[in-house]
Formats: sequence, structure tokens, C-alpha cells
Amino acid sequence: MRRFRVGSDEFTYPFLFKACSSFSGLKVGKQVHGDVIKIGVYNNVYVQNTLVHCYGSCKKIVDAYKVFDEMSLRTIVSWNSMISACVEGCWYYEAVEIFRVMRKCGVQPDETTMVVLLSSCAELGDLCLGKWIHCLVIEQGMFVNCQLGTSLVDMYAKCGEVNYARLIFDRIGERNVWTWSAMILGLAQHGFAAQALELFRKMKDCSVKPNYVSFLGVLCACSHVGMVEEGNRLFHEMESVYRIEPMMAHYGVMVDILSRAGRLEEAYKFIVDMPVEADAVIWRTLLSACHIHDISDYTGVEEKVRRRLLGLEPKRSGNLVMVANKYAEIGLWEKAANLRRGMKERRLKKMAGESYVSVS
Repeated sequence: MRRFRVGSDEFTYPFLFKACSSFSGLKVGKQVHGDVIKIGVYNNVYVQNTLVHCYGSCKKIVDAYKVFDEMSLRTIVSWNSMISACVEGCWYYEAVEIFRVMRKCGVQPDETTMVVLLSSCAELGDLCLGKWIHCLVIEQGMFVNCQLGTSLVDMYAKCGEVNYARLIFDRIGERNVWTWSAMILGLAQHGFAAQALELFRKMKDCSVKPNYVSFLGVLCACSHVGMVEEGNRLFHEMESVYRIEPMMAHYGVMVDILSRAGRLEEAYKFIVDMPVEADAVIWRTLLSACHIHDISDYTGVEEKVRRRLLGLEPKRSGNLVMVANKYAEIGLWEKAANLRRGMKERRLKKMAGESYVSVS
């Protein structure tokens, strides 16, 4: 278009910014941003909305906020773009704060606003905040469509209120694969394995094709109840029947299934045969299982796993403490002392675990 000397205008650039957003093309996005200023269409609200979205997709939240702050006119799309940018960049509390400012400015939120905010509440695990957003949905008489209903199910499930999640799930008129998957995963993660597997069967009976989240949920369910053969079957079904390529999370759950059942050699072989390089989380899962199921033997699988894990994360204090404790447990005091001495020399210290509860 430029080569043919065709002039660009305010209708051209939103499409370019959307294209940059699709592949997180920050460098190209900045070049287009410069072009927008050069030809004098920077103050167009549609151009600015998509520019905010572009910077948000590239995790450049400060740049997105700068554009947003310079806007002379803001529509609901402008606010939603800024809130979405914060959520994509994991600035969850900032997203809620922008929503509060938006309400003070008298701008009424829409379904998209609520969907984005609910995803923020789900990531934070903030049930009180999630309930407040839900109350606003009811107060404003919003129609709980498939997308909004799925977000509510996901939020309640991730915040531990599985019964609320199921209540909303049962009342949604239209469900897609993400709605089913959110409910299945929520049930599985909170120990309702039988219900998760039953819901997975119902989903297939309703001719809804499962996706990678659905399978992650049922594999978690199998892990919780020790269904090794069923887990194996589902894992292979995912690849052979539904052509879904397993992600690292799926491999991790399969290792967990085998490890919990004490099938350590099988779990080790599974990791070695994986088509992708296993991450430290998978090796740590197997090493923890070795400590539980194979306490007296530190020469077989456990030793191989230990080497792999320390090779991947030589400076992670938690790994070193776990190995040192194991050495001490089986009487290898010198090895344990050497590890702890090395930690002290490198000033590595294991961070204390912490948890919190929300009191309302």
C-alpha cells in the first residue's frame, strides 16, 4: 500500500495495531505508533483504543497507561482495553483500581468489563472481590451469556467455592467447551474426582469436543483418586482420538499419577521418553515421590532424578534442602553437611512457606 503511494488514515491503523497484538510485535507496533503521530491521527479514539490493546498484549503496561492517560475522549472500549492490558500483564489489583476510577467517572461497565475483572479475581483467588463483581452483574441486570457465565464458574471454582460454581454452571442456558472445562477442572482440583469424571462423560454425551483444559481436569481427577490405568487411557485418547498435543502441564499430571501410585521406574521412563525436555517441576514431582515411596534406596531412580533436578536448578534452595534432608535421613551425614555448607557459602536460604485466609 505504501509502495503504491496510497495514503493511510484513521481507519488503517486500528487493523495494524490488532495485527501487532496478535503476535506481540512490540517493535513493529512502536513503528506504527510513530507513523500515527507523524500523519496526525493519534488523537482518534479508535486508533488509541487499539494502541492500548497492542501495548497490553506486549506486556508493556506503562506504555499502555501512558496512551490511555493522554486520551481526550474515552469510550467503554478504552476502559476495557486498559483493564485487559493490566490483567494480561498480571497487574490484577491495578485492573480493579482502574475499574473503580471508571465507575467514579460515570462510565457503565458492560459484559466484557465483568469478564476481564472476573478473570483477575480468579487469578488472585479473591472471593470477596469476585462476589462484589457478581453482585454488580446482578444489580445492573446483565444477561449472563456463555462467556460471562464461564467466567463466573471459573472464578468461583478457583476461589474454592465449588458449590457456587456448580450452581451457576447448572443455570447457564448456553455452554461451550470452556464452560465445561472450567467446571471439570474446578471439581478435580478441589478433590471431587468422581464428579469431574462424570461431568467429562456428560460433556462428551452432549457432543461437546473436549479441549486441552478438559483433559487436564480429568487427568488431575485421576491423580487424586489413584486411577492410573484410566489416566493412561485418557492421556493416549487425547492424542490419538482428539489430536490434542500434550502440554507440559499434561505430562506433569501423568508423572504425578504414576508417582502417587509408587510406579517410580515407570514415571522416570515416561519423563525420559517425553518428546519435549521436562522442566524442573516434573523432576521435583518425581523426586518428592521417591522420598515417600523409596526411602531406603538412594542409588536407583532417585539418584538419577536428583542429578537431573540439580542440573536444571543448581541454585534453587528448596531442591538443595530436600536433597540434604534425604541424605541425613539415610545416614549420609557428610553429603548432607557438604550440601548445607555449600548453601551457606553461596548465601542460599530457603524461603519460609506462607499462606493466608480471607476473613469476611
